[in-house]
Amino acid sequence: MLSIPDREGKEASLKSWLRDKYGEIFTVHRLDRQTSGIILFARTEEAHQFLSTVFEGRLVEKIYLGIVQGTLTDKKGSVEVPIMEHPAKTAVMVVNRKGRLSLTDFEVMEEFGLYSLLRFQLHTGRTHQIRVHMQHIGHPIVCDEVYGNAQPVLLSSFKKKFKLSKSAEQEIPILSRLGLHAQRLAFSDQHGVSHVLEAPLPKDMSALLQQLRKWKGRPAGSGSPLI
Repeated sequence: MLSIPDREGKEASLKSWLRDKYGEIFTVHRLDRQTSGIILFARTEEAHQFLSTVFEGRLVEKIYLGIVQGTLTDKKGSVEVPIMEHPAKTAVMVVNRKGRLSLTDFEVMEEFGLYSLLRFQLHTGRTHQIRVHMQHIGHPIVCDEVYGNAQPVLLSSFKKKFKLSKSAEQEIPILSRLGLHAQRLAFSDQHGVSHVLEAPLPKDMSALLQQLRKWKGRPAGSGSPLI
């Protein structure tokens, strides 16, 4: 669902659901519609003002995990390029020297040939920042319909001699949404209390990684995955 209500207010949103449950709440930051993981709202106006200042001052540790297309040459590095709204396309961002400074650190955690698992740390909070930066270096997030290839990830794409079961009419994707997860937020609140929030990977991303690990390095035509 959406993080916050859209302009028309017709679709359900996380904020609307939380407001019904807790009363008035305040948006601190958002996640893209298909990104899983941690999102932060404030319960009071005082907390909202403080947390907004903390986010704007880059005093929050923001860690994401993402599955990207291909294998990176550099296993660790930073992408620092400015981002701005596309001049002609709504809700699309582009790299442009006139844009706002954007900095993303990345580190390759695992490699699977066609795909790689990366850990990201955001130092700025631009719209679609990780997605735009990964497209910029030629390794977009999997299933990204805006900045990459919208095709879902199928087991047949990396399992040799894949055969569809007789009872199935078509193959069911392992992952069909954006392969990006907000794993960790760490910050101190207005009372000086430290908070570390973590969210485990959701089932769809975990299932894909399990299959990628199972078939990683399997030679063509072998009868079983390498152990």
